[in-house]
Amino acid sequence: MFSGIVETTAVVTAIRQEQDNIHFTLRCPFTSELKIDQSIAHNGVCLTVVGIKGDEYTVTAMRETLLRSNLGELEVGSEVNVERSMQMGGRLDGHIVQGHVDQTAVCTAVEDQDGSYEFTFRYDSSDEMIRRGYFTVDKGSVTVNGVSLTVCRPTRDSFSVCIIPYTFENTNFHNIKVGTVVNIEFDILGKYIAQYQARLREI
Repeated sequence: MFSGIVETTAVVTAIRQEQDNIHFTLRCPFTSELKIDQSIAHNGVCLTVVGIKGDEYTVTAMRETLLRSNLGELEVGSEVNVERSMQMGGRLDGHIVQGHVDQTAVCTAVEDQDGSYEFTFRYDSSDEMIRRGYFTVDKGSVTVNGVSLTVCRPTRDSFSVCIIPYTFENTNFHNIKVGTVVNIEFDILGKYIAQYQARLREI
């Protein structure tokens, strides 16, 4: 479980494919504190640490993860948002994030707002996806590349978010431009409510 508050960014140093799996090796400031089997969110995707060597660690993404996320687009040198799992008793500064990316979205606009930035994203939508809770609501929560954000001006298949300078500078949002593919995780509470209501209608 995560909060969507990115700790830092990591840089991809190696990529190795093994059948349908891809092993990513990354370098980040907290590598020395990691342990094998620890969970880390990478652009919002929860992956397990499978190897540690020096200041680098390795995680593995399987086929389903690659199909639902932008991890398959990573290259050596790519900057990735990373967050370790929440500690019990700590403050929940963002919102409840599972690290289970629902789908990807594409950036359609970036607007400089005299210090802050507004990003707009569009994603595939359908009646079935909406019934499963794959949608955004005004002032609700959404996770973009692992960053907990507040939704502005949602439509059936798009939403905007406002990014303060600190977030822009300390996450990979400074690399996002029109056409960039990002990972999104919709609000878990909204998904539960939507699916509960859908099942009630079936009774």
